[in-house]
Amino acid sequence: MRDPAARDWDDLADTILRETRRRCLTRQGHWSRAEDDEGPEAALLLPLARGCLPPDDPSGPLTRRFVEARLSEDGYLYRFGHGDQPLGEAEGAFLLCGFIMALAAHHQRDAVSAFRWFERTRAACGPPGLFAEEYDVRQRQLRGNLPQAFVHAQLLEAAVRLSGDPDA
Repeated sequence: MRDPAARDWDDLADTILRETRRRCLTRQGHWSRAEDDEGPEAALLLPLARGCLPPDDPSGPLTRRFVEARLSEDGYLYRFGHGDQPLGEAEGAFLLCGFIMALAAHHQRDAVSAFRWFERTRAACGPPGLFAEEYDVRQRQLRGNLPQAFVHAQLLEAAVRLSGDPDA
C-alpha cells in the first residue's frame, strides 16, 4: 500500500509542474527562465537532469538544444549570457553546467551527447586533476575558485550515472 504522504507529495509535484508548464513553456516548446524572460540559462537543465520530466517529454530535447545553441562554445557551456557581451568576455564556461548537460542528455536517453558533454567537460581539469569553477575556452585555462567541490561532485555523479550501473 502506498503511503498517503507520498501520494500528497506526488500530487503537489504534478500541480507545480502543470502550473510551471503553463507559465514557462514557450511557444517554441522549450522551457524559459520565467514567464516574462525567455532568455537562455543553464539552470534550465537542472529539472531535466534530475528527472522532473519523463525522458520522452519533447520539451526536454528542445530545451537542451536551446541552451546549447546559445550558451556553448567549443563544447563548453556557460551559465548565461551577459547582455550584449560575447560568451567568455564576462566569465568563463561553468564546468558544473557541462556535467549537468551530460546528466540531462543521459536522462533523455541520448548517450552520445551525454558522453560527449561529460568527456569534454572532464578535459578541463588542471594538472593535478582538480577543477576550478570556470574554464577560459579561448585561453584554455582554469578560472575562478580552485578546487571547486561542486564541479567535482557533479563529475562523480555523472561518471556513476553514465557508467550504466543500475544500482547507482
